Amino acid sequence: MKVTLSALDTYESSFTPLVVIELAQDVKEETKEWLKNRIIAKKKDGGAQLLFRPLLNKYEKETLENQNLYLVGASKIRLLLGAEAVGLVKECNDNTMRAFTYGTRQNFKGFDDNNDDFLTMAECQFIIKHELENLRAKDEKMIPGYPQAKLYPGKSLLRRLLTSGIVIQVFPLHDNEALKKLEDTWYTRLALKYQPIDNIRGYFGETIALYFGFLEYFTFALIPMAVIGLPYYLFVWEDYDKYVIFASFNLIWSTVILEVWKRGCANMTYRWGTLVMKRQFEEPRPGFHGVLGVNSITGREEPLYPSYKRQLRIYLVSLPFVCLCLYFSLYVMMIYFDLEIWALGLHENSGSEWTSVLLYVPSIIYAIVIEIMNRLYRYAAEFLTSWENHRLESAYQNHLILKVLVFNFLNCFASLFYIAFVLKDMKLLRQSLATLLITSQILNQIVESLLPYWLQKKHGVRVKRKVQALKADIDATLYEQVILEKEMGTYMGTFDDYLELFLQFGYVSLFSCVYPLAAAFAVLNNFTEVNSDALKMCRVFKRPFSEPSASIGVWQLAFETMSVISVVTNCALIGMSPQVNAVFPESKTDLILIVVAVEHALLALKFILAFAIPDKPRHIQVKLARLEFESLEALKQQQMKLAAENLKEESRVSGKEKET
Repeated sequence: MKVTLSALDTYESSFTPLVVIELAQDVKEETKEWLKNRIIAKKKDGGAQLLFRPLLNKYEKETLENQNLYLVGASKIRLLLGAEAVGLVKECNDNTMRAFTYGTRQNFKGFDDNNDDFLTMAECQFIIKHELENLRAKDEKMIPGYPQAKLYPGKSLLRRLLTSGIVIQVFPLHDNEALKKLEDTWYTRLALKYQPIDNIRGYFGETIALYFGFLEYFTFALIPMAVIGLPYYLFVWEDYDKYVIFASFNLIWSTVILEVWKRGCANMTYRWGTLVMKRQFEEPRPGFHGVLGVNSITGREEPLYPSYKRQLRIYLVSLPFVCLCLYFSLYVMMIYFDLEIWALGLHENSGSEWTSVLLYVPSIIYAIVIEIMNRLYRYAAEFLTSWENHRLESAYQNHLILKVLVFNFLNCFASLFYIAFVLKDMKLLRQSLATLLITSQILNQIVESLLPYWLQKKHGVRVKRKVQALKADIDATLYEQVILEKEMGTYMGTFDDYLELFLQFGYVSLFSCVYPLAAAFAVLNNFTEVNSDALKMCRVFKRPFSEPSASIGVWQLAFETMSVISVVTNCALIGMSPQVNAVFPESKTDLILIVVAVEHALLALKFILAFAIPDKPRHIQVKLARLEFESLEALKQQQMKLAAENLKEESRVSGKEKET
């Protein structure tokens, strides 16, 4: 029997809470009632048809502080129908990956009417988020009780509630039992082992699982570089012609690891179903504003903003601001070099042990200043990109990533380029590179994980004491969990994590022939980074909503661009070495031509390797081609069936006409 959404019951007094909605403390009762009715209303009436109840009942609210917290869940059938609506892809009994449909649910591996584990909790929370975001205004002109919060047909209610400050936040709850199991297999036991990537994906979703998969892959890929670079450093081989082999290996290595990652990523995302998942039509981002009009593609009313106004903001405001920040970064860099000269002069005059230590102080101060500037600039870049008023979240993210990458690249590497190609001081370059790399790694570990974890532990102790002091007859465990999690920081996505790896990749690859030990330090850092990032995800931040992903996105292009730049810098550094210059004592032109020729040959080799290594393994290509063929065949059959029905109807009508 076919089950429809209209047949589902939307009221259950007790259900498994999956998502929490926090309202502002002064929200009016009519607004709460309206929101509740829209969430539990049937789909055919414009509702989300979800389960909804307050965290505290009216008697508990008299005993405790009045918390405007509400729990959202869904019945099993509602979640399965939601999985079909969002296009989740699951493995079938014949080992193929297909979009899930409720009508063919028995054909999918692991499905059982009595089994609640077919959908992961992350997928269930993603479905609820999708349904809440797709609650749209019908004939309402405003949110009840808030005439200033205007609505128009088709507007996402949740986005308007968030931008109006009526809804403070919406976040998914942790499953403490599942989280404990994940922690036991992930980071609580310090051992050299592979991460449980599939378990991470089941709990946090594909986007975060891909980050940890890439972090693990990148760390193991660095080990050959660390092993080969170690003897170069330990035996103090100062002859730079001996580094030619190491630099050449670095260039091939940087290409091969990125291409092999694409293949591994395709394997993972095909197994998870996101590689074949159809992309949803992208809605306007919450912060987008403009004059109300009709979208020519969807036919729905939504804000419209002229493209030329956005371009004017980008080129007349954002671009000059970014250039000003880049100039300021270079100015700070010159102050650093003045400090280096001062420290060197002081050491040459006194020659004591403490002045030899003082030689590292300017680099350490500069590394700390770089981190501070990067973080301050990030806030400015977010404000500017939001002010540019991009319609889509993807466009917003692309412009933000471009701004941040350009500044971070110059801020972190400008001093190294200046030392290498202007001062031509290889000893200072090695010292600066080591100091910047190690200092930035230590600061990131402290600021991103250890400090937030310490603050969160203190907050957790306060919440536990508060709950233990309660005498009310309430579900103290759930109350404590919700109160604790709502005060946790919000995880802002994998942007900063990928950025950290991108800069680390730059330190390792750009100047590999000068400081081969960089890869060894990166490996040591990443082994601790895996555990600190896992701790951060499980115990420091709120659980993020799962987001389906098929790749690491624009970061793949960023890493590939860095590997191309590394070819140029390493070839130039080898060309500047005294040993290579001694081969061409008379003509520097010949030397430059040869270096350029070698650089072009290595770039050609990189692109040949990238072309020769397919992005997807052969068996994945065959499966994707088969799925496409079957989709086309199904569409053809559907069209033929429709044509036959039309022909039958025409024959029936013509027969009636003859009878009359």
